[in-house]
Amino acid sequence: MRILVVGAGVIGLTCAVRLAEAGHRVDVVARELPLETTSVVAAALWYPYRAQPRERVAAWARATYAELAAIAQEDPVSGVRMLSGTEVLAERSPDPWWRSAVPELTRVAAPPAGYRDAWRLVAPVLEMPVYLAWLQERLVAAGGTVTRMALAALPDHAQVVVNATGLAGGPLTRDPEVEPVRGQVVYVEQFGLDEWWLDAAGPTYVVPRKEVVVVGGTDEVGNWDTAPDPGQAEEIVARAARLVPAVADAKVLRHRVGLRPARTSVRVAEEQRGTQRLLHCYGHGGAGVTLSWGCADEILKMC
Repeated sequence: MRILVVGAGVIGLTCAVRLAEAGHRVDVVARELPLETTSVVAAALWYPYRAQPRERVAAWARATYAELAAIAQEDPVSGVRMLSGTEVLAERSPDPWWRSAVPELTRVAAPPAGYRDAWRLVAPVLEMPVYLAWLQERLVAAGGTVTRMALAALPDHAQVVVNATGLAGGPLTRDPEVEPVRGQVVYVEQFGLDEWWLDAAGPTYVVPRKEVVVVGGTDEVGNWDTAPDPGQAEEIVARAARLVPAVADAKVLRHRVGLRPARTSVRVAEEQRGTQRLLHCYGHGGAGVTLSWGCADEILKMC
């Protein structure tokens, strides 16, 4: 079957890889090529953030965790690593609702100062520029293509279209539920950090890559501004330094802003338009990486 995937971020590429490796003829078209998408800005720590409904998200997250763990073990050039880390909480809390998605989660007996609870787990962390390029190479090896193409509407000439357009899914499908959630991050020089830290209430996170450390963040619903705010950057670094003091003295390399494609619930569903089958896969909020393989598996089942 010939399938057209619209969108070249982590969701679009992952769906395309799954479909192509299952034997379908897959072409990806997108206004932005993979290294230009919102996905490349992501700190890319596996974590179910700003995505509903919980039952489906937990299943997608579990499948993605398993796939990324296998990739990390099998292909060291993929940009995927399994790293230990700690999530801190202001109050004593029950296990997270996504507990079933991870093989192990350990309570911290003595949480860091200023926090009343914490847990540790091993989670996938992705070097997004490396990983997106790796996904594209994997797609091409399976016979797929990626082409830059600005679209004013979803194509109507293809029999099967996968709509993985992220934030553009709102105007392209006239979906009023889609809205941006602005996330600003600061990239600082790697200072020897080899584990991640997270306070989801901020959100505040410190996520190591091999050559930089990604420090975040913000969570601004409805804000379309992609220009970095210097005042916010200072506040982000100050919050992160509470988790990892060395952040305060780390050299700042650059600032980035991404717009998370949020929706009341992630839309993974089929729509029939005349003779065309439209497979929607958008609205992943801050969990595109976290849900990518699980959602791609569901799209494949629809085909």
